[in-house]
This record gives sequence, C-alpha cells and structure tokens, in this order.
Amino acid sequence: MRTKALIPLLALTVGIACAAGLDPPGQLSPVSTPSQKAKDAASKAAQEAQSAAKKAADAANAAAEKGKINAGKISKALAEGIRRAAQKAAEAAHRFEAKASASSALALDASKEAANAALEESRKATKATEEALKRAEEAVRMAAQSTEAGAEKAAKSARDALQTAAEATRKAAQAAHEAAARAIEAAHGADSSAQQSSGK
Repeated sequence: MRTKALIPLLALTVGIACAAGLDPPGQLSPVSTPSQKAKDAASKAAQEAQSAAKKAADAANAAAEKGKINAGKISKALAEGIRRAAQKAAEAAHRFEAKASASSALALDASKEAANAALEESRKATKATEEALKRAEEAVRMAAQSTEAGAEKAAKSARDALQTAAEATRKAAQAAHEAAARAIEAAHGADSSAQQSSGK
C-alpha cells in the first residue's frame, strides 16, 4: 500500500525536476561536442568584439563631440582635452581590433565572412583614430606656441579627423554587430540540428 502511494510522489518529484531544468535521476547531462564547443567559443568571441566595438564607438563619438566644443576659439587647455579624448578613442579602437582579430580567428565557416569584414572595418577605424590623435597632438603643439591662426587651423584639422574616426568606428561597430549575430545564429543552428537528429 505504501509503495502505491510513493509512485505518484516520485512522478511528481521527477516532473518538478524537469520543469526546473534539472535532469531526471539516472539521466546524464547532454555532452557538449567539440564542434559545439568551437561554435560557442566563436559566438562568445564575436560578442566580446561587439562589446569592444560599442565602447570604441562611444569613445570616438565623445572625442568628436569634444572637438566640436568652442570651434573657432582654441586654447591650450581645450586642445589638451581634445588630445586626451583622441588618445582614449585610439586606445579603445586598438582593443576593439584585438577582439575583432580573435573573433575572426575563431569564426567558423558560417560566420567567417562577417567576422573578417568586422576585422577589416576595425583596422580602418584604428587607422582613422590614430590619424585623429596625431592631428590633435599637432593642435596642442600649435596652441602651446600661441600662434592663434595656426592653432585654429590645427584644431580644425583635428576636428575633421575626429569626425572621420567617429564615422569609421560607427561603421566598424555595425560590422561587429552583424558578425556577432551571424556567430550566434551559427551556434544556435548547431543546437537545433543536434536536437532534430537526436529526436529522429
């Protein structure tokens, strides 16, 4: 009699475990295949590159905004502020390029093209931010020499370069976003095809 009472209780316990996402007793967790691990690693690397791309885009936009402040009126302090913002943007672009490179190296066939495109755009963004930094440093040098016309000309050149860098970084961030979406799609595609084959 006691055994009969235990059967519904056991069924209820197993049901709760399944609903909570736990494996029923006596069943092993699904084993991750090397192929799935590679897809997960590629997906994670792509997401990290996307995150770094967003930070780089934010830094580039902030530098471009900083460059627009007091246009037509440059001081040594303002030029130095622009230079620091450009330096931060260049560092963020380098970090993004490193993450994009790692993502490209790990990308699998389904997302390789998108990852390579993101890497290429990140290289362009790095080059643009480095050029902007160079021009910002020139503006600081000119402001220190107190040649107003030369300082303003250098500041305008820096502003233009910062704007170009911001646009390049935005484009690179978009490419990184697309690459991450492809990598996630490829990883999920593997999950669903594995489930379909096991269901047969």
